[in-house]
Amino acid sequence: MQIGQWTFPNQVFVAPMAGVTDRPFRQLCKRLGAGHAVSEMAASNPALWDSVKTSRRLDHTGEIDPITVQIAGADPDTMAQAAVYNIGKGARIIDINMGCPAKKVCKVAAGSALLQHEDLVARILESVVKACSPHNVPVTLKTRTGWDRHNRNALRIAKLAESLGIAALTLHGRTRADRYEGEAEYDTIAAVKAETCMPVIANGDIDSPEKARMVLDHTGADAVMIGRAAMGRPWIFREVDHYLRTGQTHPPPTLSEIRDLLLHHLQDHYQFYGEYTGVRTARKHIGWYLQNIPHGDTLTARINVIDDTAEQAREVQRWFDEALDRDHAGSRLAA
Repeated sequence: MQIGQWTFPNQVFVAPMAGVTDRPFRQLCKRLGAGHAVSEMAASNPALWDSVKTSRRLDHTGEIDPITVQIAGADPDTMAQAAVYNIGKGARIIDINMGCPAKKVCKVAAGSALLQHEDLVARILESVVKACSPHNVPVTLKTRTGWDRHNRNALRIAKLAESLGIAALTLHGRTRADRYEGEAEYDTIAAVKAETCMPVIANGDIDSPEKARMVLDHTGADAVMIGRAAMGRPWIFREVDHYLRTGQTHPPPTLSEIRDLLLHHLQDHYQFYGEYTGVRTARKHIGWYLQNIPHGDTLTARINVIDDTAEQAREVQRWFDEALDRDHAGSRLAA
């Protein structure tokens, strides 16, 4: 899998998700088998560049190249400025968001709202590609199949993007109106791949190694991008990569491995966000890790009232150790 001058170790990518795919999470996913990870969406508005939130999103310390930064906005000149600014911050690939269905993004005519305005799409793509070209930085596009099910224009957008120099396209198999409801469809992705020459990355409802294989076979896409299925389950990337390479199922993580991964993730998370924000933003990650573990909700309830990072980590350690002791005792009884 290649984008511009960059070659990736596999065809399993991490989707950009606001409030989820921060630097600690991206690095964890890469350690667990993701071939590439795209940063959280960064605003193109220069007035926001010095804000705490945007500064964190643009912090790529310790990340392995190529660093891909996703930008969002609706003004061609501002988007070009944002691209160059992020190149200065370490971006080696610029990704343009035209897929986010969130109201706060669409109400300012950005994200998937742009699909209604193909002329504006063209101006944004042209402006950003032109700004990135002197830096030898490829530009990619992430979008959806259309505005709604009666207005699927992904194929026109894809051909337009290719003609303007977009290096790769990620296509989520839903329209803007679908948000994240219903099931993703892959026929549109297949049509785009069949009628364009640039790399196409399939996205939407890819939640297992078998589903990834099916989507790649059905669409002919060059890679898959996994988003929500990785929340609290970052090892999905090694499972998918292993299955795609060998056709064999990778063993699931043990409870002790999940404990160690979560504790390591928490330490990186605390260091990145600091005490006050770290302990609070970690709660959602802990909840995601626990959602498929029996009795995990008992820890979630306790975690949500802890305001100290050290105490939060100790409570996580204690809960997992007690769960492992119970499993061990149960195994002895069964024997």
